[in-house]
Amino acid sequence: MKTYSAKPLEVERKWYLIDADGMTLGRLAVIAADLLRGKHKPQYTPNVDTGDFVIIINAAKICVSGKKETDKKYYHHTGFPGGLKIASFRELMEKDATIAIEKAVKGMLPHNTLGQEQFNKLKVYAGSEHPHAAQKPVVYNETEAK
Repeated sequence: MKTYSAKPLEVERKWYLIDADGMTLGRLAVIAADLLRGKHKPQYTPNVDTGDFVIIINAAKICVSGKKETDKKYYHHTGFPGGLKIASFRELMEKDATIAIEKAVKGMLPHNTLGQEQFNKLKVYAGSEHPHAAQKPVVYNETEAK
């Protein structure tokens, strides 16, 4: 019996819609990363992009536990001397609610070109509206997936 290896042209991609209202940031990021990588499919192959598209709505209503709202820090550097920028989770959510989810999911994907391709299939929106109705996304239900 030979081991099956998925080919990029054989992969069928679906669109999943996840409502982030009231969800914890880390739990949401794990679900999204697994869907983007394709780990929920029987033909999952680690070196092939077998994942699906993920749409996350209501990103502004995500929550974190404990004191992470004030203590969790996000860093980025502008590239200029003294250009280190630090923002707390609360400040980041006030500025742009989608960045926190994108950073959490991106950190759970491979740090190579395959991970970049998978990350490009993630669409995050702060409100409940999204422009992907034509793709007929399936509402992701965590209990049905397991």
